[in-house]
Amino acid sequence: MKIAFLGGGNFGGNLASLLAAAGHDVVVGLRDITRARPSANYRVTSLEEAAAYGDVVVIAILYQACADTLPPLASRLNGKIVVDATNALQDDWSPLPLGAFASAAETLRHLLPAARLVKAFNTVFADIMTPDRLDRSGQSVTAFIAGDDAQANTVVADIAASAGFAPVVTGPLRNARYLEAMAHLNIQIAVRQGGGTDAGFVYHRADGARPPRASQQHV
Repeated sequence: MKIAFLGGGNFGGNLASLLAAAGHDVVVGLRDITRARPSANYRVTSLEEAAAYGDVVVIAILYQACADTLPPLASRLNGKIVVDATNALQDDWSPLPLGAFASAAETLRHLLPAARLVKAFNTVFADIMTPDRLDRSGQSVTAFIAGDDAQANTVVADIAASAGFAPVVTGPLRNARYLEAMAHLNIQIAVRQGGGTDAGFVYHRADGARPPRASQQHV
C-alpha cells in the first residue's frame, strides 16, 4: 500500500521504517528534505508531494504545527484515509488544553473535513517502534484505533498488524479523547516519573471473549 508520512522525526521515521520493512510503499514528507535520515529504507520528499502520493497519510508532525501545516494540504488529502498520530502537549509534556474540542483528533477533523480521519498510533512511543521491542514477552504492543469510517478503520488495523502491532478498533472518532488520555498517562509515567519510554500498552483479551450485549453494558 502507498503510505505517506507528514513528518519524519523519531516517531514518524521509526514507524515509516517499520511499514517499509513490512512491504509497504512508503514516502516521508519533510519541510526540509536535507534533514532526511541517511540510511532510511523509504523515499523522502516534500510535504506537498507526500500528501498527494499516499493512499493513506499519517500525520506525524507536532500537534501545535497542524494548524499551519495541514490547511494548505487539505485539497490533496480529500477522500483519503488520514491517520492522526498526534498528542496535544505543552513544552513540559503536560496536556495542552483544547478549548471547545475534546481531542486533538476532533480538532484536526475541522482542518480536514473531507478526509477519512482515523486516530491511531498515538499511544506508542517512538523508542519501541522496532520489531524486537513491539514484542513484549510474546504479546504484541497494542495499536488502538478510533474513527467514524469503518472501512478506513479496517485498513489502518491491517496496516498496524502488518508492522507487528496488535490492532484494536475502539469505535468512533470521539473515542480519540480516551486514546489521547492514555497517551498522556503513558507520557507522565515515562517522563515526569522517570519510568522511561521502553514501555507500551498491551491489551489482553481472553480467547473467545465477546463484547457484552447492549443490555449488559453500563453507562
